Amino acid sequence: MYPHRALYNASNTARGAGVVTQLRRRIIISLIIGVIVVAILGLAGDIGQVGASFQRFAWQTMPAILGFTALNYVLRWLKWDIYLRYIGAGTGVSRGDSALLFTAGMVMAVTPGKVGEVLKSYLLRRINQTPVSTSAPIIVAERMTDGIAMLLLMGSGLTLYPPAMPLFWVLVGATVIGISVLQSEPLVNRLLKLIAHTRFAQPIQNAYQSSKSLLGWKMLVGATLISVVSWFCECVALVYVLEGLGIIPTWLLLQQSTFIFAASTLFGLVSLLPGGLGVSEASSSGLLIWMVHMSPATAAAATMLIRFGTLWFGVLLGIIALTWFSRRYPSTEGEEA
Repeated sequence: MYPHRALYNASNTARGAGVVTQLRRRIIISLIIGVIVVAILGLAGDIGQVGASFQRFAWQTMPAILGFTALNYVLRWLKWDIYLRYIGAGTGVSRGDSALLFTAGMVMAVTPGKVGEVLKSYLLRRINQTPVSTSAPIIVAERMTDGIAMLLLMGSGLTLYPPAMPLFWVLVGATVIGISVLQSEPLVNRLLKLIAHTRFAQPIQNAYQSSKSLLGWKMLVGATLISVVSWFCECVALVYVLEGLGIIPTWLLLQQSTFIFAASTLFGLVSLLPGGLGVSEASSSGLLIWMVHMSPATAAAATMLIRFGTLWFGVLLGIIALTWFSRRYPSTEGEEA
């Protein structure tokens, strides 16, 4: 073997190990934060009473909770796969590999705003060498359509909690401005000219071309509809959590659950904390107490259950999928690991 090739491979191996170590560190830190959040919720609701709430929880509802969560994942994978093939980045990617890519990305749901899901772009490059700058806008489009869907779901129950209206309209305004800027080609081209002579110019140009096609009105509306249905499934999962805790399911409870889940998820998203940890739990518990008139202990138990069923269940599936993918497609470039 040539000495320079040996040095190159050793360098890539070292960088790959560093990336894997960093990924593991982030997951461990998020797990620690999650444990702290659970402990705080338990203390706030009285640990003994929270434990009693878990004891009387009807665990036979858990399959329905995880089932609706899994349906959410399936629909969101469908959106990812549509995006992947729409921009021509799905060459050589089977439906099975596409699903494996999407599921592996869920391990990064505990990163701020889920931006860590760009991991999917690095993994995709192992399969068909698609530049990260070409496929990364899919993650942006996913987050944007998910955000719009959450706003629509939150808006459906806004009259139940008027204090949230100012933040709701701020988020709507920011979303409209963001979409308008991305769809204004003259404005973006002027911005691109400012960096035309830098090494970032071509990757950003690739990213913009993908973003422009993904955020066209036809694709935007269709993907948002998928997002509304998929995230509504997790709102239904919350209804099953509440039913398991002894709350009689009604249409009003469904509306309340839809608002509570969407609002707490959005609050966690805009907080930019890993997985919205702390913010989502606090807002979910508070809204359950205020709107459903639950005791703090029962609200804390409900929040822990829905967060396990919708966040940590996904992270667990992501860890399994990432391990499977890494064995199926071993890393050959350090930055891809």
